[in-house]
Amino acid sequence: MPQMAPLNWLSLMIYFMIIFMIFNSLNYFSFFYTPKTFFIKKKNISINWKW
Repeated sequence: MPQMAPLNWLSLMIYFMIIFMIFNSLNYFSFFYTPKTFFIKKKNISINWKW
């Protein structure tokens, strides 16, 4: 039925958009970023001021 073809295309487009969004959200939230933290020790030079 050619009259129902736009509804079929619309449902396919919505279906693939939902799959695309689910796929992207799974990739985004399943990625664990482990930051490499380097603790830089600041040398605190305490200067005793003699006023």
